[in-house]
Amino acid sequence: MSLEGYRILLADDEKALTDYLAPILNRAGFSVIVVHDGNTALRYVTEKHPDLIVLDVLMPGLDGREVCRRLRAAGDWTPIIMLTQVNTTVDKVLSLEEGADDYLCKPFDPHELVARVRAVLRRRQVLANQPPLIRASRLRSGNLILDRRTRRAYLGGQMLELTPKALALLEYLMLHPDEVLTRERLLDAVWGWDYPVATRAVDARIAEIRRALGDDPESPNFIETIVGIGYRFLAPVEPLEDGR
Repeated sequence: MSLEGYRILLADDEKALTDYLAPILNRAGFSVIVVHDGNTALRYVTEKHPDLIVLDVLMPGLDGREVCRRLRAAGDWTPIIMLTQVNTTVDKVLSLEEGADDYLCKPFDPHELVARVRAVLRRRQVLANQPPLIRASRLRSGNLILDRRTRRAYLGGQMLELTPKALALLEYLMLHPDEVLTRERLLDAVWGWDYPVATRAVDARIAEIRRALGDDPESPNFIETIVGIGYRFLAPVEPLEDGR
């Protein structure tokens, strides 16, 4: 899937950062529009219709979360990657629950941002004719259903016995299908870097999920191990509407 020429709206009040990031995104093949406050970002989304928004949380006028909330309330589901300086699990969960597709904690490697942008855009191409996964109350992959409201998962109609961390990890994997997720990223997303655990905690919870799903790591139906890197949810995922 070619992503050449996709338009990125980069909204951050740190001019030094936007001056640094914009050329990198340009060299990656994207067309970049830079703004430095939330109100301008909101106006540019309406006027320029970007393919993806990189949105800083802390900006003058409207903050990034409020911009995200207003866009989602208006039915605008342009992909959003949030940039945050607060490295806590609560902050990340709020970003996702308010409609962001992904997030990065400052400081970050700019090439990580490029990788996240490409991953989100590829995901949106695959799901172009479906509602975004992030706003779905339930997710389905084959005979696996994850109910995000009740915090329960079912396989073939039978409820799975999963610990809260394993369920949260399964949810994150299903929200990012076909994307290679490093152990560090999964640890950051589910546990938070301030939580005193090592990356082996991710492996332990993946093993728990696989046991519950009956998923053979040598020939997986759901979760693939990417040797030396992390994991990928390889099965297709779709939002499940109420009543289905």
